[in-house]
Amino acid sequence: MPGSEGAGVPAMGPGYPTESGKRIPRQEFLDRADEVLEAGGLLSAAWEDVKKVRYPKKVRALGKLEARAVEIGLYECHIVPGLLQTPEHARAVIGAAQPPYSPDDVERMVAARLARQSVFDRDPAPALSFVMEEGVLRRPVGGRAAWRGQLRRLLDVAQLHHVVLQVMPTGCETHSGLDGRIELLKFDDGTAMGRSDGAFNGRPTSDPRQLRILELRYGTIRAQALPPRESLAFVRQLLGEA
Repeated sequence: MPGSEGAGVPAMGPGYPTESGKRIPRQEFLDRADEVLEAGGLLSAAWEDVKKVRYPKKVRALGKLEARAVEIGLYECHIVPGLLQTPEHARAVIGAAQPPYSPDDVERMVAARLARQSVFDRDPAPALSFVMEEGVLRRPVGGRAAWRGQLRRLLDVAQLHHVVLQVMPTGCETHSGLDGRIELLKFDDGTAMGRSDGAFNGRPTSDPRQLRILELRYGTIRAQALPPRESLAFVRQLLGEA
């Protein structure tokens, strides 16, 4: 609506990113547009659908798989798994990318990562297991305050009855995860999906033979990592040092 921007009306028209489809609108934009266009709440109501598609396509696909999984197993060697990250940690990790993302894109990706964490609230709850390298936990991503918050988050999640958290100590000279992260998801229909940075070109696979290889590697990693009780004690020790 020409000349209305000064009155607090959202700018619209073919030249604007939202109108041209280059940028997904924020909830505030939809609410204001609904008011200006007298849409009777139809535009505001669209937010429920919009917020589902504002995340990157790969993240949406992963979120759908995690939402279906009855078991999730993850070994991570470089960062705290996205399912366990605090907002501050996620923002620091995503914001460190090169070339850098725009501030809007960073917030969009942080929101997408946090949205996946609804998997912890499912009923019935899936069985979740995580193995992380000791070095990952020692890196103060986002500064010391964010680091402490992340360590507390790990301790809180590890108290859930359906979560197992383990730490791979740097004193372990070699193990089956040196090629990179491993992710395994199992579904209630008996099917499964897995992916590993160091196997099958890093592509997701549902081939039974390839899945057996990933399951063997992940099982071996869990056997070599610190037991859950010792892992939690280690995280508490780090929190005391932070």
